[in-house]
Amino acid sequence: MSHMVKMVITLKRREGMTHGEFTHYQRNIHRPLLLSIPEAQQYIRRFVVSYPVPAPNYPEPDYDSVVEAWFDSMDDLNAFYFSENFLKHVDPDHENFIDLNAFGRIVSEEEVVVG
Repeated sequence: MSHMVKMVITLKRREGMTHGEFTHYQRNIHRPLLLSIPEAQQYIRRFVVSYPVPAPNYPEPDYDSVVEAWFDSMDDLNAFYFSENFLKHVDPDHENFIDLNAFGRIVSEEEVVVG
């Protein structure tokens, strides 16, 4: 069984933006930009974005979204994130909707406990 590498990123909206504006920007502007670079098709195996939902019995979420991106290997993850297309076209767009000081990221290997 192959062990994929997963990047998990926690995102908080930039100051002055509502959660709705953040979600709209991420879905309709940033995501198409990300998927437009050839490296996205080449290296990303799975890509999931989670948005908080109203949950009355739980504290307010710390993040506006959590992004998970799976890659076949660390080499593929690096080839994607350090590609000229990502660095030149995709990365600069992050500051338009993300608070870059409240950014969390881990490179991980999944351990499925149930399921």
